[in-house]
Amino acid sequence: MLSSDKRATFTRVASDHQADLYRYAYRLTGRADRAEELTQETLLRGFEQYSKLRNPERVKFWLIRILRNFFLQDKRFEKSHPHQTMDGATEPVDPQSTIPDATDVDILQVVLDELPEIYRTPIILYYFDDLDYRDIADMMEVPIGTIMSRLARAKEKLRERLDPHAESLGFLPERANGVKP
Repeated sequence: MLSSDKRATFTRVASDHQADLYRYAYRLTGRADRAEELTQETLLRGFEQYSKLRNPERVKFWLIRILRNFFLQDKRFEKSHPHQTMDGATEPVDPQSTIPDATDVDILQVVLDELPEIYRTPIILYYFDDLDYRDIADMMEVPIGTIMSRLARAKEKLRERLDPHAESLGFLPERANGVKP
């Protein structure tokens, strides 16, 4: 169990990174309710495991890794336990037909959702969370060259998919903060 000092420290850490975790979870899932659940699960696990954290300066990356692991665990479970509900059932929607009427952010989320997770995570962390290649590689536990190639492939896939909308989303060749990759 954590001491009261460590509890207070983790509470500060959690409040410092909760918005970043939620944003990452939302980009992974495309759903606000699931992003909230993943964020809470991550913070709870982080609280439980905080005493095991070796490098407190890298707590954000540690929490992002926990969140990603929860996300991947859910995906594996969904694959092995498919289910259908009738809640809010509608006619199947062709993603191509909905894109022209959506806002730029909605278009981007639809296209991000179509990317396999191994491409989606590096794109989100690099462009939206401004992490560098090394941090992403450490978090995903793969070589830095793998991250570089996954980013290149992901950008290519996004460009192909966003071609008719690329002008309105003009951030792809640059990071969200305007810095060229």
